[in-house]
Amino acid sequence: MSGLDRCTGRVEVYHNKQWGTVCDDGWDLQDAQVVCREMNCGNALLALGRATYGQGSGTIWLDRVNCAGKETALKECPKSPWGDHNCDHGRDASVVCTDMKEIRLVNGSNRCSGRLEVLHNNQWGTVCDDDWEISSAEVVCRELGCGRAISAPHRAHFGEGKDPIWLDAVKCKGTESSFKDCSQNGWAKSYCTHEEDAGVVCSGNG
Repeated sequence: MSGLDRCTGRVEVYHNKQWGTVCDDGWDLQDAQVVCREMNCGNALLALGRATYGQGSGTIWLDRVNCAGKETALKECPKSPWGDHNCDHGRDASVVCTDMKEIRLVNGSNRCSGRLEVLHNNQWGTVCDDDWEISSAEVVCRELGCGRAISAPHRAHFGEGKDPIWLDAVKCKGTESSFKDCSQNGWAKSYCTHEEDAGVVCSGNG
């Protein structure tokens, strides 16, 4: 999915070694529920059409998806044959699931590595690398379902962000269940530049 995080965004499916989108013909909450379950993202909140999270650029693989809501994967649902559709990318389907995370890793090789960003006041921002250690990265990896922390890179290893620097001097013990439970200086109280954006590399590959 392409959106605020891995549990909200445009739906894409993998077929014939290629990612493609889903047309919004008949797209409803039952269809979205199957996507959220398949992604381990809780329940479906919204089933959206009209390329709410931007238009895809690949093949439109699925149309007229008609899930009962109990299926374990979208490919199990009744649908038109693969690649058979009458849509354009302006009608790409999207979902919003309940387990939308407030942290993400960007600009890495997969969703389990990259520059750490946190969501605050409906805006994504970065974390300064002051006091940034592997114990804090461990909490991030656990919360994202990405296994164990391999490293906690400093100095904008995954590139400099352009959004606010939300947090500084974050200190996690490593046992917290959520990154927001770690101690820090307070929101937007940083004297850093984006050259000091913190990163994370987890053992999972997303």
